[in-house]
Amino acid sequence: MTFLFEEEQLVDATEEAQNFLSKGPEALPPWPRFLALLAGSFPDIGARAAQLADVGVMELRARDGASRLEAEWKSGLARFSLHEGDDLEPEAYDSFSVAAMAEELESLRAVVDDAPVLAWREDDDGQVTWANGAYIDLLYRMHPDRTTLAWPLPRAFAHTFFDCDDDVVHRVSVTVPYIEQVVWYDCTARPIGDEALVFATPADRLVQAERSRIEFLQTLTKTFADLPTGLAVFDKNRQLALFNPALTDLSALEPPFLSSRPTLVAFLDHLREAQRMPEPKNYKSWRESIAQLESAASEGMHQELWSLPTGQTYRVTGQPHPDGAIAFLFEDISAEMSLTRRFRSELEMGQAVVDSLEEAIAVFAHTGSMVLCNRAYQELWDCDLAGSLSDITVQDAVRDWSVLSDDEALWSRAARFLCSRDNRRPWRVELDTPERGGVTCRFAPVAGGAALVGFKVKDGLGSSAQEEKSHSLQA
Repeated sequence: MTFLFEEEQLVDATEEAQNFLSKGPEALPPWPRFLALLAGSFPDIGARAAQLADVGVMELRARDGASRLEAEWKSGLARFSLHEGDDLEPEAYDSFSVAAMAEELESLRAVVDDAPVLAWREDDDGQVTWANGAYIDLLYRMHPDRTTLAWPLPRAFAHTFFDCDDDVVHRVSVTVPYIEQVVWYDCTARPIGDEALVFATPADRLVQAERSRIEFLQTLTKTFADLPTGLAVFDKNRQLALFNPALTDLSALEPPFLSSRPTLVAFLDHLREAQRMPEPKNYKSWRESIAQLESAASEGMHQELWSLPTGQTYRVTGQPHPDGAIAFLFEDISAEMSLTRRFRSELEMGQAVVDSLEEAIAVFAHTGSMVLCNRAYQELWDCDLAGSLSDITVQDAVRDWSVLSDDEALWSRAARFLCSRDNRRPWRVELDTPERGGVTCRFAPVAGGAALVGFKVKDGLGSSAQEEKSHSLQA
């Protein structure tokens, strides 16, 4: 078969030669395709062909020692004649077998060229000796100013893979100049004869996902760094995977220890030694408390209050996270607990002061519910405070007070005063009752729209004149 080239353009070829060229990579022009087809049998054909214009005539022997390639340069034209071994006996081929093999070869070539994976072969010098369509397309993207590609093909990657281990994945990148885009690939190499067969799968999405994950973790880290709450995240193996600076302050544990990814048991054990968790009675109860804490946190939101030997109080919250992880939040609520205790103490003191008064006092909110009463009121009206004070309404109280007088106008005025918020002035009424004697009832507004009612029983019974006059009002 004979080929005639002018520079890199195919000028003429025999029918057999044209059929031969049709079997090469379709993405390559005729001259690189011609070199690619013969590179397997004539490894140095590219370098030797470049010398043809200087030497004029040359002959190359194939690896098998039987076939040969004759080349001649004349008047700017390069003529190549490919001859099979003259001493080889022709083999008899079944036409059906040959057709089947040709069809299979065509199918395999189409699969390799259309695969979304880069594939190429390179020798120990890093020269690309074969490449599929995806690799050649990448070369055109990287060199948009080139209309054709020379042989041997340019390298798409600066990294060479000839000596790479089979089971190692190399992540490499190339830059597409005209759009300034960096394209990432995961490359693996396999030895094939004296060369390496390399596959490169696109890794842009993986790189972007990893970059997003890193940026997200950095954002979380910056956010957690400013939180006053200590954060400790343990993975499914119960090793510390993430913590923030506040945890080092609250736990009194050194950053090197936390960075060593201690287990949950070791972490809590160091907390106990640093007096940053309640001291257990014995080791058995200590291990049981750890197991209970871990179990409760893994099943759902769990919260505990730790009263520390140092006098501080921590609120510890545990909650499950995806993939079996557990997150613990540590908050120092010592100031909050101190304020709560002081507030409770003030409330108890205020109640004690009110209980020490002889006057029976009750306070109602503007909604009509009782919010406060003293011991004298409870004894006077025999109140059942088994439930909440708010369960007693103005209507319930007025119903009890009506035993002092059957004057409906008086109690209607009292109910309106207790439930109203506007235009209220203190007023009182003196009642003379057969059972309790003289009783002074007073009504006064208090802060927040509430109202106070007081009952003071006078010593002894009232006079006959007072008995005739059931009551008198004083504004």
